[in-house]
Parts: sequence; C-alpha cells; structure tokens
Amino acid sequence: MRKLLFRITAKLNKFVLPSYTKRRLDIAKAQKWQLAIIGWRYFVTKNSL
Repeated sequence: MRKLLFRITAKLNKFVLPSYTKRRLDIAKAQKWQLAIIGWRYFVTKNSL
C-alpha cells in the first residue's frame, strides 16, 4: 500500500514539479526552494522503487 502511494505521488510529481535536470541547473547555485524540490523528488522516487 505504501509503495503504491509513492508510485502515484511520483507520477504526479513528474507532471506538476519542474525537472531541473532538463534545465541543466547547477546544484551549487540552486536556491533553497529548488533544493527542497530536488530533495522531495529524490525521496519519493527512492521510496517508489
């Protein structure tokens, strides 16, 4: 059940949140809110696998 929840959340993140990899964002120059989005996407992806 938990894994299913994270898979659904991962699919929503893909459509709602921006992809900084495609934009070639430098992590060293990223703002705090951008780092928070990157961290959230990593957390959800890790738990959905």
